[in-house]
Amino acid sequence: MNTTLTEQVGSELAELHEARTYKRFLTLSSAQGPVVEMAGRGEVIVLSSNNYLGLAAHPEVVRAGIEGLERYGAGTASVRFICGTFEPHHELERALADLSGTEAALTYVSCWNANEAVIPTLTDASTVIFTDALNHASIIDAVRLSRPASKVIYPHSDMVALRDALAAAPGDARKLILTDGVFSMEGDLARLPEIAELAREHDAVVIVDDSHGVGVLGETGRGTVEHYGLLGEIDVITGTLGKALGGAAGGYVASSEEVCDLLSQRSRPQLFSNALPPTVACSALRAVELMLEQPELLSSLRDSSRLFREMLVEAGYAPLEGEAAIIPIIVGETAEAMALSERLLDEGVFVTGFGYPVVPEGAARIRVQMSAALEPEHLERAIEAFRRVKT
Repeated sequence: MNTTLTEQVGSELAELHEARTYKRFLTLSSAQGPVVEMAGRGEVIVLSSNNYLGLAAHPEVVRAGIEGLERYGAGTASVRFICGTFEPHHELERALADLSGTEAALTYVSCWNANEAVIPTLTDASTVIFTDALNHASIIDAVRLSRPASKVIYPHSDMVALRDALAAAPGDARKLILTDGVFSMEGDLARLPEIAELAREHDAVVIVDDSHGVGVLGETGRGTVEHYGLLGEIDVITGTLGKALGGAAGGYVASSEEVCDLLSQRSRPQLFSNALPPTVACSALRAVELMLEQPELLSSLRDSSRLFREMLVEAGYAPLEGEAAIIPIIVGETAEAMALSERLLDEGVFVTGFGYPVVPEGAARIRVQMSAALEPEHLERAIEAFRRVKT
């Protein structure tokens, strides 16, 4: 054991504790839902989960997963091209392509893997990457892995800066525009119509990570792309099965037949990682079906999001504006966000504080996230807690 490393790491951890920015990992002793049992806390209301449609513990989603486990076992114990692919993976990928308005889709063990698959695979020696300054960490790391000819980090949603950068790029370069659909820390939406138009003008490829949009936005829940009426017009969509679509794990790339075929041949997360566990493929497929079969889930989510924003304003808070199910409340310093989160948990409300380096210094926040599973009485109890802890 290297004692020098242990001492150095111990000093870093001590600094986190001293700055009151050390993250706590809380333990649940019940299924995810509007109310959970938390070790050492008892019953708490959940306002911190990406379980947007309330499907994480839906009986039909659970049953589909159990049946998949019983029929197919834990997995193939190797990667798809070596040991084969289970039928439910193909069924899920067809459903995700249909959901995304694309020809094909390919699943991965996470959306992080999906982003780290598609961005490097589509980057060649001439590629220039244009990426929003507030894109998710998985996109940032995928760009680092890609080693493009050059990259431009344009200010958040600044379409003038993006247009100028595209115009300055070499004419023969492959140009990739990368953006979140819903920005997870702000709750705002990408300006996709303008991005798509700029892409057409400059022969660029648009890649959208819609992890926080699918299951939340659009008439049928197909996400930010549907919200803007752009189904079939975006080159590549990545998304997650770990939020609205079942809440377990997994990610996907939805694109043309050719792009998905190339990914299956060359993307390292596909070639060197096992497929989704079949239980997850089966449960996620049922989650997609339920979202489309039960539009009242989307209606409930939107009603709760609108109502709780209004309740927060009435209680004296100033949540950021947005159309998604993410409701951020800026509090300032990281330690303040952590302290507010702790006070709310003492009052029986589980909502997470975020600070530097996840968000910029001085812009720490608590991030409320809505779910279709939250009933009016849960929102009333939660807002009473917010009133009690307000300083």
